[in-house]
Amino acid sequence: MRGLALGRKNHYGSRSLRGTEVAALYYSLMETAKLCGVDPKRHLREAALAALRGDPIPLPNQLEQSEVG
Repeated sequence: MRGLALGRKNHYGSRSLRGTEVAALYYSLMETAKLCGVDPKRHLREAALAALRGDPIPLPNQLEQSEVG
C-alpha cells in the first residue's frame, strides 16, 4: 500500500488527469497479473512484444502461471 500512496503523490504532482488515469490503469494491471499468478513484469513484457508484432495483447489470465515474488 505504501507504494500506491507514494505513486499517487508523485502523479498528483504532475497535476495531470491523464497521468493519474495511466497510473491507475498500470496499478490495476499489476494487481490483476498478481491475482492470476503471473509475474507482472513478465506480463508487461509479453504485452509490449505482442503490441510491437501487431498481435493481440494477452490478458494476464492468458499467460502460463509462474512464481510471483
